Formats: sequence, structure tokens, C-alpha cells
Amino acid sequence: MSRTIVPADFQAARGLSNRHVQTLLPRLRPLTALERDTEILNLPDGDFVELAWVRPAPERDDAPLFVLFHGLEGSFDSPYARDLLATAASLGWRAVLMHFRGCGRAPNRLARAYHSGDTADAYWLIGLLAQRYPRAIKVAAGVSLGGNMLVKLVAEQGGDGLDLAGAIAISAPLDLATSADALNRGFARNYQRHLLKTLKSKVIAKMANGPLPIRLSPQQLKRLDSFWAYDNEVTAPLHGFSSASDYYRRASAGRLIGDIELPTLILHAADDPFMPGNLFEKLPTPSDAVRVEIARQGGHVGFMESYRSRLNSWLARRVALQLQDWASVPRQIRATAGRD
Repeated sequence: MSRTIVPADFQAARGLSNRHVQTLLPRLRPLTALERDTEILNLPDGDFVELAWVRPAPERDDAPLFVLFHGLEGSFDSPYARDLLATAASLGWRAVLMHFRGCGRAPNRLARAYHSGDTADAYWLIGLLAQRYPRAIKVAAGVSLGGNMLVKLVAEQGGDGLDLAGAIAISAPLDLATSADALNRGFARNYQRHLLKTLKSKVIAKMANGPLPIRLSPQQLKRLDSFWAYDNEVTAPLHGFSSASDYYRRASAGRLIGDIELPTLILHAADDPFMPGNLFEKLPTPSDAVRVEIARQGGHVGFMESYRSRLNSWLARRVALQLQDWASVPRQIRATAGRD
């Protein structure tokens, strides 16, 4: 891909262009019906993550493979997850979602959680899939927190460090400090309040099961009212950071987008309420391997359009096109090699 930042071809459904309407609308629609098989993937440190494999799966071992990483407190039951997994499966791809630690059906084992820069579990999973399906084309996608994590991972590993044909990052908070600021203003504080409530409830449950390396009582934890406060008092000490500022600086993937070697598509809305409107003006120039598509509207993981007279996810349609594009490249290479 050329080094470029271009307008996305997304157009909001008529009358539904407001950024908060776009953000909330997917959550008001019925979930896409999807069956899954659950796998517990044990990790080197004794913890585990839960994998959700879309059922039925392709019979061919060389069927292309789509790996999805969800956003903060997301899961297989997040609307975008169902839409993207179903889209990949409809194209004949083997599709799997990795739940971050504690986001599946059971709490994780260790006195820690997950965070925006936590790439080790995804790296372990992709390595495992490379062993299981060595002949399969693989594409990974990350949404919101999962998108920042994925961008950081592909930047760290270089072009040959992962068995991936490409990566897709959707509504990724590539500058965590400015995202924390954006979520602490105006109507966006409602998103912050909702997310913090679910995060704090998990930590309180862990406190009841044993000591954690944080200095708060459950009552003090409940009073934390911003991501800056929560990440300073909980995320940082749980995961080896000295402060929220240290965590945001080290975990933000935006500073690395000039170093990416793997083909990477970044989808973003300029009106995303989780981020500043000028996000990409503050980041380094993307590398030649990166394509950034910015829609004027779309909210946070919204992108609801009117397509063929129905309200649909533009994200699912755009991701489908990208999967087909990347899947076709290896076939062309194999066909050329077969004539030599």
C-alpha cells in the first residue's frame, strides 16, 4: 500500500449522521445470529484466554483465517464482533475471536487484567495458529483497544515477525492520553462511566478472591471517575507501569505507525467521540505499508449506512472487500509460480 491518508467512502444513513447516534445505533440493533465453539488457550504465565470459533468452520485446513481482537470490555457478543465474524465466515474464512483476559465467560486466573498495549497474548495466539494452519492465509483485525494493541504488535514484530497477510485496525485510540481526555468531556463522559463501571466490578470481584498490587479499597475504587484516575490507580500498578502517563506513553501505538512493515488498513472517523478530531495530525507519517481511511462521520465503531435500502454496517462491507483483496494476492503468486 502507498503511504497515504485518504477519505473513506462511508456515508452515514440519512438522518443518522450524529456521532453519538452512530456510536450507539449498532447496540440497538438485534445481534447477528452466530454459533461458536469455545476453546481455552492456556498461556505461558499460567493464565488463559478464551477463544470463540465461529461454527460451522471450513473443512479445508488451508481455508483463510480471520482473527479478531475486541475493544475495551468487548466480547463475542459485541455487535461489531458478530458482524465482522459473520462477514468473514460468509466469505469462506475460518473466523475466531480472542477474548482478552477476563472478558470471556470466566474470570482469568492471575492478579492482573489486560490493557491497550498488551501484545503478548495476541502474539502467542498468532504463533499457535501458524503451527495449526501453516498453509492458511491469515488476517487479523482489532477494534478500538484491540486495534491499538494490533497496530503496536505489527509495528513491534516487523514484516516477517507474524504469520499475517495483513492487519486491520478500526476506531483505534492510537494516542491513549488524548483519548482519555476526550472521554472526560461532555456527553462522552457517559461512555467513560459505563466502561469504568464494568472494569471496576471485575476488579472488586478479584479483590474478594485475594490481594491485588493496588492500594485502594473497594470503596475508593468505586469513586474513581475518569480513565486517568482508573489507569493511574489500577491499570498501571497491575501491569508494571509507574503511572497512567507512563502507561499511555508506552502503550500508545500511534508513535509507531511510521515503522509498520506489514500491510495495514486503519479505519477511522473524524467525529469519533473517543478521540480528538485531529488525531492523525499529531501522529508520525504512516509508513508505505499503511493505508489510513478517515470518514467525516461514523462515531466510535459505528459506521452505519443505508445500503440497498437497509441499515447496514459499512465496517463489515469494507472489511469484506479488504479480506477478498488480501486473499487474492497469494493465489496470484501461486499461479505465477506454477508456470515457472
